[in-house]
Amino acid sequence: MEITQTGILEVNLQNKSETVSVKVDEQIEKIVKALSSRTRRQILHHIQEEPMDVSNIAASLAMTEANISAQIKKLEEAGLITCDYASGDHGVRKISKLKFNKLVIEF
Repeated sequence: MEITQTGILEVNLQNKSETVSVKVDEQIEKIVKALSSRTRRQILHHIQEEPMDVSNIAASLAMTEANISAQIKKLEEAGLITCDYASGDHGVRKISKLKFNKLVIEF
């Protein structure tokens, strides 16, 4: 994360080229709130390499699936991730992936 003197905050989520720029105060507030949680930042870190389902994220962070689902919902509402659903061995799996690789917040 880097804040420049021109009022731009850059967050590199991956070392790839897809960038999203956010200027709307309401969206900036949602993103900042989402990033304020250590658990949500850990989730973003875990899904950097490849999309993961709630069960695998919960197991890797030693947390409950209910907690991870709640955290994923907040990341999704902030526009940081997207979720897809796929058939699993015991029903439907919710698979989370990064929405973009670099976020630029302008203020």
